[in-house]
Amino acid sequence: MEIEVAGRAVVITNPDKVFFPKAGYTKLDLVKYYVAVAEGALRGVANRPIVLKRYVNGADAEPFFQKRAPENHPDWIQTVELKFPSGRTAHEVVATDAAQLLWTINLGCIDLNPHPVRARDLDHPDELRVDLDPGPGVGWDDVRRVAMVVRDVLEDHDLVGWPKTSGSRGIHVNVRIQQRWSFDQVRRAALAIAREVERRVPDLATSKWWKEERHGVFLDYNQNAKDRTVASAWSVRPTPDARVSMPLTWDEVPTCDPAEFTLVTAPKRFAERGDASDGIDQSAGSLEKLLALSAEHEAQGLGDAPWPPNYAKQAGEPPRVAPSKAKKPGESKRKSTQPLITVAKAKHKEDALAGLERWKQRHPDAAKKLEVDDVLVDSMRGRSTTWTRVRVNLRNVPEQERPAEEAPDPDYDPRVEWSRERKPSSS
Repeated sequence: MEIEVAGRAVVITNPDKVFFPKAGYTKLDLVKYYVAVAEGALRGVANRPIVLKRYVNGADAEPFFQKRAPENHPDWIQTVELKFPSGRTAHEVVATDAAQLLWTINLGCIDLNPHPVRARDLDHPDELRVDLDPGPGVGWDDVRRVAMVVRDVLEDHDLVGWPKTSGSRGIHVNVRIQQRWSFDQVRRAALAIAREVERRVPDLATSKWWKEERHGVFLDYNQNAKDRTVASAWSVRPTPDARVSMPLTWDEVPTCDPAEFTLVTAPKRFAERGDASDGIDQSAGSLEKLLALSAEHEAQGLGDAPWPPNYAKQAGEPPRVAPSKAKKPGESKRKSTQPLITVAKAKHKEDALAGLERWKQRHPDAAKKLEVDDVLVDSMRGRSTTWTRVRVNLRNVPEQERPAEEAPDPDYDPRVEWSRERKPSSS
């Protein structure tokens, strides 16, 4: 079928395909949603390169990431060439109107994942992103409290934050900035925010990168590293109820309920109240005060913090190893300070969690002693998709009762697939 929008007829393939099985929403429902909120959705992605996160089999299936625009895209689809930290390049899709937006959705993209730069200047971000990521067992009230502290920190440094629900368990705060600073400087400013929020509410928030050191709400400063993307405002998320990453006013944050914003309810809110992010493009501020705060942190002995594992080792970065595996001075080999064991590695998260349940059944006494924070579920980046690792921290299990580490069950190795992909076809 075709949908007329922005002066073009956009072909929608398989419109009746169910994308949200539990709610029953189809691909066409998703398309109609983005037509209804196109003005708001475009405010978050317009003129930005977009990573295509394609759920071709619906929200319940694993997505795959596609950085490069499909070769057979229409001539009215814009692209721009990006260079990644790996040295590779790719022409990514850039949406500027509703027709280009819908063409992207038709590829199976449920949410939109733009870079924090504009196509006209790919080296200087115009958006700093504060990602509040609650740890296991952390309640929604704590996330909202930390968000309000983020607002205060930003205001104290002459910046305006624009909050939105993540569409999952967290909150994002976008900050429009002048295009004067490099990716590294923007990331350093985000790290300064994280550390200052942690200083103000140490019981609620953390800037610690390693999961075994975290508590409460983690402020993920590394979302500002080059090549990182975050779901944009008005994006539908791949949740069973098709929740939306909803822009909010600050007055709404203390009482908001993310479950209220879905593919069905969000268009009505947009029609009645417009976009709470309207005005973000007129609020670009300076990072000078945050970078001065970062310099103060460095003078106090707080230098750089760990980068994501797929980035090259950075100058001034601390050792890129979890504290539990770090080698202490004078030790001939590493000695764990935390009794972490890996229990499952799987291509799909549900398979890894099933492996965790089997481990608990094999070791019921140890399982009973685990706290919520003792189970670490890590989403690991592969070449084009993610895979899942589950680790268990046995710190709350008496040493004489701790099960020995076993071979992970399942024991997925993404390198095996990569090697298969590199092998030439025998046909």
